[in-house]
Amino acid sequence: MFDLARVRSDFPILAREVHGQPLVYFDNAATSQKPTRVIESINDYYDRYNSNVHRGVHTLSGEATDAYEGARARIGRWFGVEDPGEIILLRGATEALNLVANTLVDSLKPDDVILVGETEHHANIVPWQQLEARIGVRVIPIPVDPSGALSLESAKTLCSEHPVAVIAVGHVSNAIGALNDVQGFVTLAQENDAYSVIDGAQAAPHMMVNVKELDADFYTLSAHKCCGPTGIGVLLGRRDLLERLPPWQGGGDMIDRVSFSGTTYNELPWKFEAGTPNIADTIGFATALDYLESIDFKGAIEHEHRVHSHLTEAMLSRDKVDVLGHPDHWVSVCSFNVKGAHPTDVGTLLDQLGIAVRTGHHCAMPTMEHFGLPGTARASVAFYNSIEEVDRFLDALDRVIGMLAD
Repeated sequence: MFDLARVRSDFPILAREVHGQPLVYFDNAATSQKPTRVIESINDYYDRYNSNVHRGVHTLSGEATDAYEGARARIGRWFGVEDPGEIILLRGATEALNLVANTLVDSLKPDDVILVGETEHHANIVPWQQLEARIGVRVIPIPVDPSGALSLESAKTLCSEHPVAVIAVGHVSNAIGALNDVQGFVTLAQENDAYSVIDGAQAAPHMMVNVKELDADFYTLSAHKCCGPTGIGVLLGRRDLLERLPPWQGGGDMIDRVSFSGTTYNELPWKFEAGTPNIADTIGFATALDYLESIDFKGAIEHEHRVHSHLTEAMLSRDKVDVLGHPDHWVSVCSFNVKGAHPTDVGTLLDQLGIAVRTGHHCAMPTMEHFGLPGTARASVAFYNSIEEVDRFLDALDRVIGMLAD
């Protein structure tokens, strides 16, 4: 059973003060906090068996390799993937999306169309635009519906009008918190013989995701938003597709044999893992997933939904607050502006009261352009946040509104 008090005690940072006030950490969409168990697992690696992985015959290398490859398997199981060849360990979702775009280049033709959600993180826009400049594909945005979610119906219309080769969408919008109909987009891609690329960075921390059941061609995510360390992410892809794609970077474990007469490449998953991997943080990510399982993650999600509902309902009722979008299904995020105030001023004043929120465009400038805004303040909750913290945030926000009105 989910026990909030016990869970909060696992995160020492939640007990600190900022500007003499107890910290309320509502910046989880940027990165999550890390439980002690994760921090200790990273320290344990460096304290006891720090060594490079693969090909070493000594004890430390064997232990590090076992832990690293065991972590790969653990990560895959959490997301419903059993084949280690379909679990590519990278620096984050951004690198994973860049890998997909850059290795698909030989599978695309000039004038092929890539549909990209209008509310995407820049990491799921810019790599496709770079292909547009390189080989002449066309990037067309999928419009946002009135709720703030991506319009599946508009995407269907675009597929009927253009030779769509890729559909790249976010599972959850990081700027709005809208839960998109990714199953619908995956099915649409299949119906049009197109690749489906799902950015799951904002979904993975807040729901159980079974990539095999979703049947997406490629699914990307980052550990640091799932209570894991920074600098480690995952590309989950279909083996048959990954085997056809060329390596992206050269050196390290991605090689089979190197010769000036010709070089051959390693098998999956190492074909896409050039250089020394991030061993410690991969182990830390697996530990984070063990932790999530141990606290009753289903119960944690239910608690987080209650906290988030309390937040959004209160924000929507405030006359001097504009909430960005009104999705039918919100996840974690409440993106807002105080009428007549710049979001940076709001965030700075909230920080003085111990409240951590994010301000700006949230790496989603086209989203802000759609709504005609330079940016927003963004409060985002996690399972370790409480109803009481929401009430403290609301009290602080009301004080800030009063300060800005004076």
